[in-house]
Amino acid sequence: MLDIKDFNADEKVYRFFELISSVARGSGNTANIAGLLVSFAKERGLYSYRDASDNVIIKKPATAGYESHPALILQSHTDMVLDKTADCTKDLEKEGVEIYRDGDFLRARGTTLGADDGIGVALTLAVLDSKDLPHPAIEAVFTSNEETGLIGATNLDASNLTAKLMINLDSDEEGVFTVGCAGGGRIDIRFDFDKTEETDFFYKLTVSGLKGGHSGAEIHKNRANAIKVLAEALATLPNVKIAEINGGNADNAIPRSAECCFASDTIYKNYPGKEGLFSFITEKYSKIEPDICVKIEKVIKEARVFSVSDSAEIIRYLTETPYGVLEMSGEVDGLVETSANPGIIMSDGNGVTVTTSVRSAKNAKKEELCGKINELSRLRGAKYSLRSPYPAWEYKKDSVLREKMRNVYFDMYKKEPQILIIHAGLECGIFSNKIDGLDCVSMGPDNFDIHTTEERLSISSVNRVWEYLKKVLKEI
Repeated sequence: MLDIKDFNADEKVYRFFELISSVARGSGNTANIAGLLVSFAKERGLYSYRDASDNVIIKKPATAGYESHPALILQSHTDMVLDKTADCTKDLEKEGVEIYRDGDFLRARGTTLGADDGIGVALTLAVLDSKDLPHPAIEAVFTSNEETGLIGATNLDASNLTAKLMINLDSDEEGVFTVGCAGGGRIDIRFDFDKTEETDFFYKLTVSGLKGGHSGAEIHKNRANAIKVLAEALATLPNVKIAEINGGNADNAIPRSAECCFASDTIYKNYPGKEGLFSFITEKYSKIEPDICVKIEKVIKEARVFSVSDSAEIIRYLTETPYGVLEMSGEVDGLVETSANPGIIMSDGNGVTVTTSVRSAKNAKKEELCGKINELSRLRGAKYSLRSPYPAWEYKKDSVLREKMRNVYFDMYKKEPQILIIHAGLECGIFSNKIDGLDCVSMGPDNFDIHTTEERLSISSVNRVWEYLKKVLKEI
């Protein structure tokens, strides 16, 4: 249990964060956290509703004197991106994460922390649990599977919601109010090539040590993508016959590692261990990725392989498919308008699947990018499919909620908050399309290196955000 005696904070926020962290809640595995939320509501006599997608709505009446104030939605998502270090033995499909304090930060031992968006869930539970906090009627919405395409929000029936104001608690920088975001979707490219030969002599090419990061919030940092680096290295080798190729954990995370097991008669004569075989690649990325490692080694196994020509088509697609910032906004200074991230590659007995996250603040640009990837896949003999598309969240010029939140922030801190439109996808766009006239702002505490095992949540920032949120609830 966390020792929070010197956190200088309301204990319940951290106790709820610790509680939900104890539950396995990776994307696609949200039944237990949904059940926990329903039990939480029942224990407190609050209305709750859980749908087939594991979305949960909990309603709490207004406190005395606030009955006539407009109702407010507090929204967060329950799932988290799963990743762990090579030496971590935790089974994240069955176990929660182990959180600990490191100075001003909360971290997890050997895994992602899941403060994206576990801290939003914890802040909301603290509001619902409060007995002396003034607030209007609260409609708490906990969505599932946000990290894999905003699936829960897309499937949610919003007719059960009456509020026209919404605070989304899925932002990761204190003092920044997000008021618009890009739309996007997931593209699956499938190579259904037959494995035609069987061999028992292989090489394994591995890319590791990359920084990774969020494919929306950190795409502009030009970090290397392990899948693209792997393809770059494979493209230099002759007569490659792929047996297995895998990399990445989530399409909205820049992959930190990738590997390919392959056979090649030609490389057998020239390998192995030749120093500097991939030095041109490591030198190319060394400034932005100082810990990059590209290595090749012999492995002994028996497996079937794709032909040289089919393997070449896979490699060509990976080298040609778009990655990174493709266009900057012409309207908002410094805003990434369009980007792509091939985040997962996975092989099986019947073929190879590549999953890419695409984003754009312009729907037309998103369609153009999808068309380009579709054409690339067609040229390389693969099948294209788009899933979980979501709309852009457009900036609302006249926002009563934004102005009230801005005023409260200035009163508390004597400075203006930053008003931002972001490239990362938020569920606000989906809610804005479901609820006519919705006025929405996204906020949250400082959380760094999300979607990686280096994720860390600032304790002092959580404390300030909690005090700010309480004041906003009182003033709405």
